[in-house]
Amino acid sequence: MEDIQQQLADLRKRIARVDRKWAAPSPARTAKSDRPPHCGLIDELMSGEVVTTPLGQHFETERLWENHRRHGSVYISDLAELPEDLLEPLSAGAIPRAHPTRWAFLDTETTGLAGGTGTYAFLIGVGSVDAAGFRLRQFFMRDYGEEASLLYRLSEHLSRFDVLITYNGKAYDQPLLETRFRMVRSRHPFERMEHLDLLFGARRLWKLRLESCRLVDLENRVLGVEREGDLPGEMIPYVYFDFLRSQKAFQVVPIFHHNATDILSLACLTAIVPFAFRSPSAAGLRHGADLIGLARWMLQAERPEEAVGLFRRAVEMGLPDDLLFRTLWETAAVERRLGRIDAALAAITELAGSRNPFRVRALEELAKHYEHREKNYAMALEMTRTALSHEDTAEIRRREARLKRRVSRARPGRLGL
Repeated sequence: MEDIQQQLADLRKRIARVDRKWAAPSPARTAKSDRPPHCGLIDELMSGEVVTTPLGQHFETERLWENHRRHGSVYISDLAELPEDLLEPLSAGAIPRAHPTRWAFLDTETTGLAGGTGTYAFLIGVGSVDAAGFRLRQFFMRDYGEEASLLYRLSEHLSRFDVLITYNGKAYDQPLLETRFRMVRSRHPFERMEHLDLLFGARRLWKLRLESCRLVDLENRVLGVEREGDLPGEMIPYVYFDFLRSQKAFQVVPIFHHNATDILSLACLTAIVPFAFRSPSAAGLRHGADLIGLARWMLQAERPEEAVGLFRRAVEMGLPDDLLFRTLWETAAVERRLGRIDAALAAITELAGSRNPFRVRALEELAKHYEHREKNYAMALEMTRTALSHEDTAEIRRREARLKRRVSRARPGRLGL
């Protein structure tokens, strides 16, 4: 908070200097000048520089969060200590080993959400981990004519990294940037980089508990960060368009701050989400619903032993009824898959004994068990009739008729009748 207040104080001073500078009539621009009239204001309002490349000019700024600082529940120093194999499970083995200093955290601010050739990425932020802390470099397009220069430098900057980490970047940011590179007839740098989109892992963990898995919501609910005075994402294109018309550079300062916070939160969530998939038994998740999401991913990854352990931990933590009943059903299915029939039978029996959406299916499973495994046709018939009392279907009726015939043919002594 102190850091933000200091930035605002510095910003007010710079604006005052700009107001004094432009209070007098400005001299007419010469024909030799091809710089937009607002580029000097950017230089004065923000610490950064106008960068010249073979393709033109654009503006860049850099910011550092030192190791001793923290963003919500995560210390910046923790980022450099993340293990090199952290991303392997979440990436399905695509990123077996990569040091955190080789990860690039990318986010874009664009002129619209529709994508396509008419949408520009006017601000691109790339965060990275180094010995000093977490460093962010932002590439800003002061006018449409600066796009080629910006993308040239972005490609140069990304050449030092092996892994690209985004939030919904596979569906939006990377395809958009690939389009922009094609539009300026340049080759994009993403072919050689492995891409981890953290959105998919975050949804697996939190979609059962949280109404929204937007980055700003996870930032608040998981990291414990409360943004103050943030510019809503849907307003960003309009603010940029107004900047292009009015040439008032201070209008885009909140966009830089919004982009910076998104990227810092993305990096800190990378210190949380992949750990859960790497070591599920040691995952520091405090909600049963989160464990259910992780367990289901374990099943997709063909790790049933870990999945059933997470299911049981979730039940012990406490779950809402609808999620509890589904979890018991899933637990029974996994136990049966692992050959642990008694454990599966215990979960199914629990479901059969109470009112819930899985009760009839559980009774049918018990009927199958007693008929085919224990050859106890009388008990199977009882389970079938109980199922019929809750739901009358043709399939259950056929099972009842078959079991009646088997009971009638069986020896009374064996059936205990």
